[in-house]
Amino acid sequence: MTKNVTTPGHSPKLTKAHKLSIAGVATLGAAALAFSLVPGNSQTTTTDALSTAQVAYSEQPIKDVKARITDQLAGADLKAQAVAAKKKAADDAAAAAKKKAADAAAAKKAAAETAAKKKAEEARAKVQAASRSAQRPTIQTVAMKTYANNLDGWIRQSLDIMKKHGIPGSYNGLYRNIMRESSGNPNAINGWDINAINGIPSKGLLQVIPPTFNAYHVAGTSWNIYDPVANITAACNYAADKYGSMDNVNSAY
Repeated sequence: MTKNVTTPGHSPKLTKAHKLSIAGVATLGAAALAFSLVPGNSQTTTTDALSTAQVAYSEQPIKDVKARITDQLAGADLKAQAVAAKKKAADDAAAAAKKKAADAAAAKKAAAETAAKKKAEEARAKVQAASRSAQRPTIQTVAMKTYANNLDGWIRQSLDIMKKHGIPGSYNGLYRNIMRESSGNPNAINGWDINAINGIPSKGLLQVIPPTFNAYHVAGTSWNIYDPVANITAACNYAADKYGSMDNVNSAY
């Protein structure tokens, strides 16, 4: 038989290791007892506490992720804005170019229409001018002929008037008879021949009596018997009627 080392009334002596083991067991037992005595909601509280601790532990990394995502979104937004601005600029440039081309085309068309209208007006003006020219007879301006105020000029003017009225005569025939009748004095008057005796003396360059002058006066000349051109023209008209022409007169007529 084994020897009984335990004496009644005395506890065995505990070593340090034994004390520590007992303390540990006691602590675990107290913890188990406390856990078993905690109400049902205590588990939730403990879990929340753990969750809170875990969330507090992971909050900073989440903030960093959010910041990176925010930066990425901001960068993407800026890129989108840049693309939109570039597209808008391209659209504006295309619209401006289109408007410029349209304005140029409109200006070109307006210029062409103006030129065509001007050309048509010029052509119409030419046609109208040609029509007026065809309808209106051409008027030629003839310078008025002038004559010297002397015997030569009087004879030449009388010959032009006689020609218009168909009265014959020549420069030499008029000059010869004038020099015989009055010596070229337009105010000459005969006071001694039969006409003078009868009260109707001969007057002027070709010594015409007043009744003959009045009867053979040529339209367009003066009614003054002393007027050189009127006197010559009337006398030649009388001579043409009586002798065929003043050229045929060689003495008193």
